Amino acid sequence: MNTEGDGLRVQDLIDKKYPFIYEDEQATKARAVLRERDLRTLPVTDENKHVVGVITRNDMLTITSSISPIRVKGIMSAPRLIVTPDMDAHLTVRKMLRLDEWFVPVVRSPQDKTYAGMLGLENFIAAYITKEASRLATPLSKIMSTELFVCSVDDEVDNVWRTMQEKSLSGCPVVTKGRPVGMLTQTNLLESSMVFPTFEAKKGRFKAPSKISSIMKTPVISLKPTNTIKEAAQLMLKRSIGRMPIVDNKGKLVGIVDREDIVRALVR
Repeated sequence: MNTEGDGLRVQDLIDKKYPFIYEDEQATKARAVLRERDLRTLPVTDENKHVVGVITRNDMLTITSSISPIRVKGIMSAPRLIVTPDMDAHLTVRKMLRLDEWFVPVVRSPQDKTYAGMLGLENFIAAYITKEASRLATPLSKIMSTELFVCSVDDEVDNVWRTMQEKSLSGCPVVTKGRPVGMLTQTNLLESSMVFPTFEAKKGRFKAPSKISSIMKTPVISLKPTNTIKEAAQLMLKRSIGRMPIVDNKGKLVGIVDREDIVRALVR
């Protein structure tokens, strides 16, 4: 597959069944949809189904459970990018990478903002790995990130979550003696009983700080530096994984690869 000129359009990749939520609905419903469907982002529309915003897992993690019922429009943000079906898929994905957006809403046209579906990096990956391309054979050692933020099983959820916020991270490996033993993600936080750790903890609602071990995801799904982009991409799609640790022959963490790394390597 060529990175340009293959005729691939946004309309060839969008998920037309991707859910949305109305701006006047309760934020608690948005949280439930994000959690139950394991979504990173949820598009928001007005009563005419025109896209007016997006709400993310991170948005839900920055409000407290003690707030009185709040509407989606009270916490949604403006989309950083809205695309249309006729746009070139490769150019669109490059824009998504520059903006660090894994999902963007699709509308019918520049004039008609009616919601038409969602475009995710995973849709581009799924289309690409069906093709024979030399880039798919690239070892992960060539694209993995080696500057890592990690935590331990005994770290407090609140402290780790705050650092994730500061570093704009949606997940991090949990390690013991250099080996990954779990993953902490925004999904874990959203699913847990301590959904809003910073605010709640400040109010003294936890008798004792919650530990990472109580909410981390196990077992760890990892690959080695010698595994290929195609192997990582297939595993990400099959297991709905956004990022995975890369370990050496001794099981020690040496890097991490996420969907952005995969897509960036495919469109460079």
